[in-house]
Amino acid sequence: MSDATILLGAVAHDPKVLPYWEAMREYLKANGVGIDFALYSSYERQVEALLGGHIDLAWNGPLAHVRVKRRAEGRLVLIAQRDVDREFTTKVLVRRNAGIGALSDLHGKTLAIGSKDSAQARILPLFFLKRAGVDAAKITLLPFDLDAGKHGDPPQSELDVLAAVQDGRAHAGVIGGLVFATELAAGRVDPHRVETLWTTPSYDHHVLEALPSFPEAKALALQRVLLDLRWNNPKHRRLLEMEGARQWIAAREDGHMHLEAALEDQRGW
Repeated sequence: MSDATILLGAVAHDPKVLPYWEAMREYLKANGVGIDFALYSSYERQVEALLGGHIDLAWNGPLAHVRVKRRAEGRLVLIAQRDVDREFTTKVLVRRNAGIGALSDLHGKTLAIGSKDSAQARILPLFFLKRAGVDAAKITLLPFDLDAGKHGDPPQSELDVLAAVQDGRAHAGVIGGLVFATELAAGRVDPHRVETLWTTPSYDHHVLEALPSFPEAKALALQRVLLDLRWNNPKHRRLLEMEGARQWIAAREDGHMHLEAALEDQRGW
């Protein structure tokens, strides 16, 4: 591999990750950006690889991003993210027969939650519920801890939350809005049993980022090629559909402010 080739890190949370980055590598190469990738078993490994200079870029989820930012003292180069990584939300679902009409009615009930390192299925919803006046000490939590280190990227813990609400093991549950929309569209949410009680404030999800030592010219070239992906181009659409997106956009920092506050509040650094 030549010095001009960019090395990107991604977490292998799903079998589709390998073919996706292989396809992206070919697209980027065809547009003048030489790139290769390394797959990691966890975000913890990927964070250390980025901070240690073993990779140039990291495709980081929100928790990994905030942790890298903290250890890099805020000095990061944010390159791009997908449109679906903006305005992410979490749904608080309740059983229709549970007698829950307001957030305060969660007191005394069982709330199903996702993996402990999932921003969308545990960290943020518990933070937002606390800010909305819900006392966690008055709720029985039913946790589903799966795929430690992958930060909730595989949706299985959220699917388990949904199942627990639908079959009556929990009165309520929290799952990411994207997973909920997918399951609803597929007909796997029973509207006679489950309804949405509340939607959290929005936050951002994945981001492609580097340390300040990453050359600016490379960052701008990579960003330009990613932002040039067009939905109405059949070749581009295939790449976008593989990630459930319609376009790549410039990354931003303020979309992770809620998560930073949640980790401070929950001592999650």
